[in-house]
Amino acid sequence: MPLERTTVYADPEDLAVIKEAAARRGVSEAEIIRQAIHRAAQKMRVWNEPLDFPLFDGP
Repeated sequence: MPLERTTVYADPEDLAVIKEAAARRGVSEAEIIRQAIHRAAQKMRVWNEPLDFPLFDGP
């Protein structure tokens, strides 16, 4: 999946937490930020169709 470059402004304290988390997990700071953006996007997503769960007949 191709990525697009963007610029965001962040609180220095939040960036420090991200830097520490990235070092602890052994990933880049960018990866931490990409994951957070993805989670936020999924949370805000509006589904146009209802979820289609299979129905099971019980005993």
